[in-house]
Amino acid sequence: MPSPPGAAAQGAAGTARGPGKKRDAFFDNAKYLAIVLVAMGHAWEPLRGDSRAASALYITVYTFHMPAFIVISGYFSRSFDASPGRLKRLITGVAVPYVVFEVAYTFFKRTAGDDPDYPISLLDPWYLTWFLIALFVWRLSTPLWKIVRWPLPLSLAIAVLASVSPDIGDDLDLQRVLQFLPFFVLGLCLKQEHFQLVRRKEARIAAVPVFAAALLFAYWAAPRMNAAWFYRRDSAQELAAPGWSGAVMTLAMFGCSVVLVACFFAWVPGRKLWFTALGAGTLYGYLLHGFLAKGSRFGDWYDADWVHTPWGEVTVTVFAMSVITVLCTPPVQRAFRFVMEPKMEWAFRRSGSSAQGAAAGSGRSPDRS
Repeated sequence: MPSPPGAAAQGAAGTARGPGKKRDAFFDNAKYLAIVLVAMGHAWEPLRGDSRAASALYITVYTFHMPAFIVISGYFSRSFDASPGRLKRLITGVAVPYVVFEVAYTFFKRTAGDDPDYPISLLDPWYLTWFLIALFVWRLSTPLWKIVRWPLPLSLAIAVLASVSPDIGDDLDLQRVLQFLPFFVLGLCLKQEHFQLVRRKEARIAAVPVFAAALLFAYWAAPRMNAAWFYRRDSAQELAAPGWSGAVMTLAMFGCSVVLVACFFAWVPGRKLWFTALGAGTLYGYLLHGFLAKGSRFGDWYDADWVHTPWGEVTVTVFAMSVITVLCTPPVQRAFRFVMEPKMEWAFRRSGSSAQGAAAGSGRSPDRS
């Protein structure tokens, strides 16, 4: 999910802080912790039927982990201006990995998933690749959001309309693109002082009862609520709900998500820690762990009875945390950089403007969720 967990037109370090400046440990920490929550959520999904506690944790995490990634992605997209250099980074850092992993996931599903006729379709993202196509669209739309008078209310109106429009279909996973859009726009609107505000001691203290209340509510709601609302991939009608409920749920979930995202940021350390460097590799962990997450379902790993015991659930959680941590490490980044961050100089014309844009966007991207 899907630090959940993007690459793009220019590296986030260059986008927000200017080229050559140091990465912000806070954002790298936030991205690593969020991608760990993404992996944990995927690990908990098959356990929800037997454990109400797992369902409550799942609902709570899904309320804020992808919104947190998307807010960070929006924040680091603020200076995107569609210059040649940044467009090049958008293609090599988002579009190319999307094509590669969409094809790779399709062949994985054909073989490991025993579905040999599953079609290759770049218009219908499968599993985790939806985030890449969404980020591509959001980043391209950035100049538009920077000129409108009320960007956040407008993006919320678009999300509401999407939630009551069952005819949108599955092309490019537009439901998710549009329903998650307000979080990206929120990130575009944020400034450094807003993050400083939620990192104050008072905010950290207030986050404790807020998260406790969220867990209690999720425990109550688990057997009563369709968790598919949190995926934002369907309209209300497709979830067998009346159309008007799409508008209500979109606004209500946005409010809840923003509150929990703020609480999450309040707990993120601002200093450099052992996992800070892993924040630069979250897109690697996000896309690569999908093979293991889906493989566990294809291989019926969850059929073992011990997995559904309390100790089994703890073991699955620790395993997911360990795997995603390894997949974010520098050795894995070096091994897969040819796919995730290809140079592709041969594919682009060289010009003065593009060279300048490429130089401005040469930083590594901390919003590669």
